Amino acid sequence: MTNPKVRVETAETEAASWHARLGARNVSTGTIEEFFAWRAAPANAEAYRRVEKVWADTGKLADDPAILEALDAAMSRKADTGRFRAVPRSLLGLAGVGAAAALAIGAWTWQQSRVVFVTGVGEQRVVQLADGSSIRLDTASRVRVRFAGDQRLVDLERGQALFTVAHDRTRPFVVQAGGTQVTAVGTVFDVRRDGAAVSVTLVSGVVDVVPAGEGRAVQRMAAGQHARVAFGEVAVRSVDVQAETSWTDGRIVFRDTPLHLAVAEVNRYLTAKIELEASSLDAVPVNGVFKTGDRDAFVSTASQVFELEVIPGPDGTVRLSERKK
Repeated sequence: MTNPKVRVETAETEAASWHARLGARNVSTGTIEEFFAWRAAPANAEAYRRVEKVWADTGKLADDPAILEALDAAMSRKADTGRFRAVPRSLLGLAGVGAAAALAIGAWTWQQSRVVFVTGVGEQRVVQLADGSSIRLDTASRVRVRFAGDQRLVDLERGQALFTVAHDRTRPFVVQAGGTQVTAVGTVFDVRRDGAAVSVTLVSGVVDVVPAGEGRAVQRMAAGQHARVAFGEVAVRSVDVQAETSWTDGRIVFRDTPLHLAVAEVNRYLTAKIELEASSLDAVPVNGVFKTGDRDAFVSTASQVFELEVIPGPDGTVRLSERKK
């Protein structure tokens, strides 16, 4: 008969290996499929959760003198024996999962660099998470990912991101943007921070939105809805989801968008910005589709339609101003 203890230890080792593989910058679809097949076994799924918890808790242990002593002992093996020094069993028990704990503690600094994902101005990036979920980051965005045993938590510190969440009813997927909290189980939704305001667009599934503040009511959203959260209030309306998430295809869609807001949206993808000096035209509506980062196309169209003068700046910016009559 198979020794249950041996099987548990094998599952822990395999779980630690999978955690390392899935933490790589690029993970193939084949690898994800292999992982799901491996995790289908209940013992493997439980082992992987324990490894995730170890990695989440490692920061608390990093400065523990006993842990540092254990690491020093492990790293100071004698070359002539080819073996590690003995480490007290009591220390191995601190993390609760044997070899996986040693891996987590030894690689704590490496892991810390993996949980924050950032894009520069004009850049987009897709991040594949260990649970099978993915995050598509828009321009100038930053997220911090923290997975624990009973919750998957992502902080959207700035910018915008589209979340495609792998279904796991036992572990909600929570996105925090400032004080606003968006909770999902398995769904696709977009979250954007604009100063103190937060916008949520639900592509599919269901999410619960809770604004900042004590005792705020939960707002449940349905697919095709857009919520704007500001000053502790949530305003929900129906939208064209494809237009709202067009940035994922590298497009900006304007539908009766005031000119000054259209310029601000185009500028999100530019390092050399457009400056608008036409106060009388700030509110005129703009309609059209533009490629993200294509400043020339927007400037050319706006200058012709609204009869604006284009003035290049010495720093690479472009000024749109009303023509003198």
